[in-house]
Amino acid sequence: MTHTTFQPFALGQIVATRGALDSVPPARIHDGLSRHARGDWGTVCAEDAERNTEATSEGLRIVSAYPIDPSQPARGYGSNVFWIITEADRSITTILLPDEY
Repeated sequence: MTHTTFQPFALGQIVATRGALDSVPPARIHDGLSRHARGDWGTVCAEDAERNTEATSEGLRIVSAYPIDPSQPARGYGSNVFWIITEADRSITTILLPDEY
């Protein structure tokens, strides 16, 4: 197994979908962006977390998942989750709900 080290990456332009803006409190969005930028991928599975870390050095797409309400159960998908996706070219980072993908 190869161990990959996190490399800081550019977020590019930050945009959000209407659904995310309507459903996720601004403080949660800010917290999610901060965590995403420092390599805390949230509630994604271990394999996806490793892929995200690899993507920071290989220039691939990065996908994180965070709970909308941290006091409630959350997985990397579902009604209590929002995603943050940074594209491979680092030109844009999108905040969205899973059903908007």
